Amino acid sequence: MKLLIVTAVDEERDAVLKGLSGSAHDAYTVGVGPSAAAAGTARLLARAEAAGIRYDGVVNAGIAGGLDGRVGAGDVVVAAAAVSPELGMVDESGFTPLGELGFGSNVAVCALRLAAKVTGTRGDVLTVATITGTRDEAARLAKSYPDAVAEAMEGFGVGTAAAQAGLPFVEVRSISNAVGDRDVAGWDWTGGFAALTKAMEELR
Repeated sequence: MKLLIVTAVDEERDAVLKGLSGSAHDAYTVGVGPSAAAAGTARLLARAEAAGIRYDGVVNAGIAGGLDGRVGAGDVVVAAAAVSPELGMVDESGFTPLGELGFGSNVAVCALRLAAKVTGTRGDVLTVATITGTRDEAARLAKSYPDAVAEAMEGFGVGTAAAQAGLPFVEVRSISNAVGDRDVAGWDWTGGFAALTKAMEELR
């Protein structure tokens, strides 16, 4: 099996490559946020097709914030689905997801079999374009999405590109901080990257 693994930033890619050493998988940086992730993944898949390279699946890997009480720093999360909590409509009655409006879906379902050997918590990962910066908003998201365990910025975009290419997709994240905690000085970057490398060793 040959996988395309995409990350948001080079530091994540380097941690991924460290764990993938000797494997047939490819890893690239595609940029931060759902739009950059979707466009970058689509470009890589198109380039691979033109070169006669066949991938068996797409993995979005990187660091994430964990929802308090569900996962903690150093944990690994394998997404059951990448969910966009912002894609839909807001009116007086609240938020309506895109799928309920009849225009598509705000959920990219993951193929857990791609990461079956990765040790970690299974649950949904929220894909946001705006990082959650308060504890109150983190609590609101946790209440609205009881199956969610983490927040990141690329999964739904990567999953959308993979689906349009007819490929299975999964998101694998390591946790460096709690969602809503903006005190970056207290984030465990070292532990997060180490956990990401270990997850990629298991994926390999």
